[in-house]
Amino acid sequence: MANMIQKTSYPNNPKQIMLADSQMVSFPVIVANTDVTAGSDGKKILRAGTPIYGDIEARNTAFTKAKTTSSGEPSVSTSNAVGILLHDVDVTNGNNNGVIVLFGFVDLEKLDKETFKLITTEVKTALSGKIWFLTGSGTKRVEE
Repeated sequence: MANMIQKTSYPNNPKQIMLADSQMVSFPVIVANTDVTAGSDGKKILRAGTPIYGDIEARNTAFTKAKTTSSGEPSVSTSNAVGILLHDVDVTNGNNNGVIVLFGFVDLEKLDKETFKLITTEVKTALSGKIWFLTGSGTKRVEE
């Protein structure tokens, strides 16, 4: 039997991590639940702002949480991130629908503290020229 995508309803005004909706490029993707740890409530949630990896030309294949790897040379690491998640995605029961941002301006102050830690130098380098990570909106980071 084929994997079923679970339908999830979100509030009318989900948390926005972008500085300007009109200055972003995004599209729907399938998000995998691989390498996602369940929280204390038992849910596997990839948070808005999480760097993700996948083939943008084969969006019917699931995108995964981006990884950083070392190339073997001292202190040389790279990320495979191709974009970031626009909204939280619940993958507790398997793959689910999400939205990837390929171009835009992310407000770092709107990310929860664990997702903020994922925006490493390697991620910023991988997304350079596509995604700009900025601070200064005046909104305090969500402490979830």
